[in-house]
Formats: sequence, C-alpha cells, structure tokens
Amino acid sequence: MQNYLSQLNDSQKEAVITTEGPLMVIAGAGSGKTRVLTYRIAHLIEKGVDPFTILALTFTNKAAREMKERIAKLVGDSEAKSLWMGTFHSVFARILRSEAQLLGYPSNFTIYDAQDALSVIKKVIKDLELDTDIYKPKQVLGRISQYKNNLITVRAYFNTPELIEADASSRKPKLGEVYRMYVERCFKNGAMDFDDLLLRTNEILTRFPEVLAKYQNRFRYILVDEYQDTNHSQYLIVKALASRFENLCVVGDDAQSIYAFRGANIANILNFQSDYPDAKSIALEQNYRSTKNIVNAANTIIKHNKEQLDKNVWTSNEQGEKIQVYRAFSDTDEANFIANTVFESKLNHQQKNSDFAILYRTNAQSRAIEDALRKKNIPYQVFGGISFYQRKEIKDLLAYLRVLVNPKDEEALLRIINYPARGIGDSTLNKLIIASDEKQTPIYELLENINQIGVSIGLNKGISGKLSVFWEMIKSFKIQLNTTEVHELAMQIATQTGMIRVLKEDNTPESISKIENINELVNSIQGFIEEQKEIEDGVPTLEYFMENITLASDVQGQNDEDADKVSLLTVHLAKGLEFPVVFVAGMEEDLFPSMMASNTRQELEEERRLFYVALTRSEKKAYLSYAITRFRWGKIVDNEPSRFIEEIDEQYVELLNQDLKSNVNRSGLSNDIFGDFSQGQSKPQANIIPKKRVSNPQNLKPIHQVSSANTKENLNIKVGDSVVHDRFGRGEVEFLEGEKEDAKVHINFDNAGKKKLLLRFAKLRIV
Repeated sequence: MQNYLSQLNDSQKEAVITTEGPLMVIAGAGSGKTRVLTYRIAHLIEKGVDPFTILALTFTNKAAREMKERIAKLVGDSEAKSLWMGTFHSVFARILRSEAQLLGYPSNFTIYDAQDALSVIKKVIKDLELDTDIYKPKQVLGRISQYKNNLITVRAYFNTPELIEADASSRKPKLGEVYRMYVERCFKNGAMDFDDLLLRTNEILTRFPEVLAKYQNRFRYILVDEYQDTNHSQYLIVKALASRFENLCVVGDDAQSIYAFRGANIANILNFQSDYPDAKSIALEQNYRSTKNIVNAANTIIKHNKEQLDKNVWTSNEQGEKIQVYRAFSDTDEANFIANTVFESKLNHQQKNSDFAILYRTNAQSRAIEDALRKKNIPYQVFGGISFYQRKEIKDLLAYLRVLVNPKDEEALLRIINYPARGIGDSTLNKLIIASDEKQTPIYELLENINQIGVSIGLNKGISGKLSVFWEMIKSFKIQLNTTEVHELAMQIATQTGMIRVLKEDNTPESISKIENINELVNSIQGFIEEQKEIEDGVPTLEYFMENITLASDVQGQNDEDADKVSLLTVHLAKGLEFPVVFVAGMEEDLFPSMMASNTRQELEEERRLFYVALTRSEKKAYLSYAITRFRWGKIVDNEPSRFIEEIDEQYVELLNQDLKSNVNRSGLSNDIFGDFSQGQSKPQANIIPKKRVSNPQNLKPIHQVSSANTKENLNIKVGDSVVHDRFGRGEVEFLEGEKEDAKVHINFDNAGKKKLLLRFAKLRIV
C-alpha cells in the first residue's frame, strides 16, 4: 500500500489526499479519473476511515465492479466488501429495502423493469378505455418517467395547472389519471419502477428527518463518479446526504456531458462551487490516452463552448499524426474509404481488427459501412444494437419485399400480415396455417380466394374481408414492381402500409431512429440498383438485391464477442472507451451536429461535447470523413462539411484529398460568378479535385463532365486517366473495350477496387 501515491501525478495525488470537505475533480479525457477514485477510497481506508461509512456512486455496474476489484487489490477483499458502492439505483434500492415500510411498501418490494412497467401502463389505459393511438403506452410511460425524475408526484401534477393544460393540448387530457392509476397499481402490487427508486428515496429523506440524519451519519465520505451526468433527482439526494459533513467528492468532466436527452443536467457540475462555496477544485489535465496532436485538436474544439469550466488538457505522449480528413463523394465512397483504410492498415502495420472503431451519430449510418466491411471480408461487431439488416423495422420492410419476390415465403407473409396492426389476430393465423396444411395449399393461394373459402376454414366475413384487403394491397405492390423504381416502391410500401405513420406517432428517440433506418434501406436499394445498371453483367433487380444482402448477412456472425472484430457504435455508446484508431463518419451539417439538436446554443454545445468525446476516444490516429452527397429519402442531398471540422485548428489537420477551406461556402454561391473579366479578374476555374492525396492541387486538370450517351471516341477517355465516380470515388482507367453503345471501361478505384462499367451509364468525370 505504501507505494500507491508514487504512481500518481501531482494533481492526481492532491485529489487523493484531499479527504476533508467538498471537492470537485474535473477529470479531462484520458486523465485517469478511475485511478483517482480508486486510490482515494484506498487512502481513506488506510487513514483509518471505516469502509462502512464510505459511499461511492457510479453510473454503471461495470464501473462499480471494476473499482471494487481494484480497491480489493490495494486494501484487501474484506475491506472492499464493506464499502457502499454501486449505481445510484442499486444503492438507493438497498436503502429503501430498510426503510420502505415508512412509505407503506413491503421490504421485499418488487422492482419493475421497463417491460413490467409497460405492461401495467397498458392495463391502465385499457381499463380507462382510452384510445391507444393517442395514449401510446411507451409514450405515456416516458412522460411519467419525466415527471418522476423532476420530482413531480401525482399530487404535484394535479396542483400544477400548466402541466394539465400541456397534456390536454397534446390531446391527452387523461394523462394525469393514467399517472395516478399507474402509481396506485404499483403500490398495490408492492412494486417500484426504476424511477421510483430515486423518487421514493427523495421522499424518505424529505418526509422523515430521522432517516435523513441516520444516513448522513452513516455516509461520512461520499464520492460521485460522472457527476456531469446526474439528473435533478440524483442531485438532490446527494446534496441531502452530504449536507452534514460535506465530505463530498464529485468527479466528472463538463466537456463530456452528453446525456441531456436522458435528463442529465450539466448545471449540477457547473454550479458545484455555488452549492459549496468552500469547495476545492482540482483539474486532472494530463491525458495519458492520446497523442499530443489529438489532445490539442480536441482542446481547440471544446473552447468554442461558452458553458464550461476552465481547464487545459495536455499530454506528454508523442506528437502523433495529424487528424486525417477525407472528403467523400457519397456515403458509399466514404464507407469504401473506411473499409479500405482498415484493410491497408492491417496489412501494412500488422494491426488487429479490434484496434479500429468506427463511430457515427445515428445508427442508420452503419448500413453503408457494414456493406463495405463485408466486401473486404473484415469482421465487425455492432455495439448497442444489432447489425443493420437484422433490425426489426428493416426485417419488416424486407418481409414485404420478400413476399413480392416470392409469395410462397410463408415466414415473411406471416410476419407482415398483421403489421402494422390491421385486426388480424393469432387465432386467424392459426386457422390459415391449419387450412394450408390440410389442403396442401400455400397460404397465399388461400388468400387469393379468401372471400369464397373463409367460412369453410372457420373465418367470419369481417376477418375474411380484412385478409382480402391485405392481399389486394400486396398484389397492387407486385404490379407496381414492373413499372416503378424499386426504391420508390419500397418507400411507398413503408408509407402506404402505415409503417412510417406508426413510428411517427410513437415520437420517441427510438422510433425516429427506426424511421432513419427505413430511409437508409431505401437508399441501399437505390444505390445497389444504380450500381448494377452501370456494371457490365449487372443484375439490377429486387431479387438480386435480396439475395445479395441475405448472403452478406450470413457472412458476418455476431455471436462470438471475444473474436477480433472492428467496433461499430454510436458516439454516445463510445463514451468511456478507447481505441488505437478511430473513424468518425458523417461529419456533415445536419448530421453531426444533428439537425434535431442545433436549435439552441445549449443543444449545439452538447453536440460539440459529443464530438469532443468522439475524437478523444482515439489513442494514436483519428480520421474524420464526410460525404458531399448522401442519399436521404431516395434523393441525393448535397452536404456541407460539419462546422466542427472547421473549428479544429488547421495545424492539427491533414486534408487527404482536397483544400477544405476553399470548399466551405455557407451561402452556396461561388465568388467566381461575380465581376467582369474585362476588369482584369481571372477566369473562373472548375472545382478541382487532386489526383492523389496532396495539399497543392493547382496544377491538376479541370474536371470535364462525361455525357452518358456518347461513345468512347468523343468522350476522350484514355488509359491512364484519373476519373471520379459519384459512388466509387477516384480511380484510374486501366483498359477500354467495345464501341458505341457497347463501350466499356475498366477502372481501378482507390477505395472500391476494380470495376468494369458500361460507358453509356457510367457517371464519370475526368480529373
């Protein structure tokens, strides 16, 4: 034990040995905050503090477990087990077990998980005979969760006319009644949900002063990890428990506060010294994780935020490489660049797949990246979710498409026959399955004649009518398959069946993400069909698309968590993790920062903190990429690079394939359209894209647009030319063959590999 202080730098050591009074430790990214918390607890115990009087609160069970294991190595297993350490919910559940009878709950009360709580809400809504299209159970439960976390009890709700009016204006005048009945049902069942664990702890400490005094005396030393992520309810509990001895140590980083959507309140850490005027503040500013270049770049980003605590993160690590910025022509080109870079890095530097992480702002972005990795046979793991083509909303829409391709596909047919809900229940499905088996007839053939045979298989006229309407809709889609672009039909199906409407009405972050995923599937179909049209011997059909993704999905197993795989995850999920090489994809305005989180300065600053978190996950090398065009809702949308790229000091950035600054033009106008050449101004030049990764492109040839209907003679393409394709990016012409309508060009693309394209369809530009 005696040598543990020698393992700390000066700031860390000060944070460990400053044991009395309020203390705020501002822990910059990669500065060793877990070590400080661990050693601080060990130091308290070595000083003679009874471990039973130490309370340590974390945000995840994993963090609590890791800290306890580290402490056990320092002070022994017995002492470590005596600590009160765990998540807010687990610690407060332990307190409530002892005190619940004061509130009328049994000590062995049940803790409802999200599914249990949702089940109770559904029963309440049913008993009140409310319309579930208006009182959507998940939405209602989310609203009640907000009330509880802001300490709005049922009594407080009915005493606040503004809340009642707000719910009435959103067509939910009975929401207060649902809240009241839900709380009564939980109480009657002797159960608390997760939010109750915080709300009821606040109630106990407020209503029963003797209980508050008991736990104030018990917890003489309190430590809180990730303090910037606490909500109002958690803040009040900590404040109450610490108010007697004020030996409160909070550790966190305002620059990594990214959970406002969950109720986290950054003001808790920003105002700590207002709450405790005598508080000492220590900044852990030495970063042990990243190179100097990454640390300095991150500092230049976060300085643009007004609401922040003063600190200057630094590192003594090597200078490291500059942050690489790649300007892609499309989301496909971006994905190919990432996959190609991973492939080459493994080959040239003997790196493992697990050395790489690909971060994105929204889950839908993973689709193009997954496709590109699979083409390179690079194994990957999607964290915090499942592979794109395995997501429910994707499988639902694909099931509709599968039935159009093959009406005998009963698994797909049964999946969609009552989704979205159209009043066709399990009983009806069972009758169809039994009739199909008995008659040795596929279900789709039964549906063809359902109005004639419905009664004979036990269906009433109403149900037969619903089945008939469903099958007529499917037949209508099948007819359109011959006359409508496949991606347009897919979007039509998502809209006309009600899939989009159901998700929009749900109006939760999860449902918005699902709509984005459906959009991305439509993009995937459009991109695939267009690519197949350009490639010689391409098969631009829905059937081939379905076959392609089915086979590709089988290649990528997701079960072996210990395997060597590239990590794919959202930036939110990446918090607390680190990787040697990090890619941040989709660095575009309205994507990152998100269009939905840039309406106020507070929202924009949270997006900037999110980008700061993304960049500081990297140990050695970071890549930022953006696409100047991206498919959205079946249309190609032009994009601007994210303002966050511009905010990085240019000395820390290397632009791989463009002069970034010259391309940034917020107005969308070129200064070349103004002025008179007769006044001595230079003639405007076409936009220039360098042939290779250079920063001085002025000597390169201007771009010429290639007309799609011309022959190779008047296209003027020759072997050795550098060309650009909207989806495949840059490449070099290796071979030309054929004449006129049959002309073909062989191109070796930097990121997409070798392609043989039909010249009359290929969208190429010579550079």
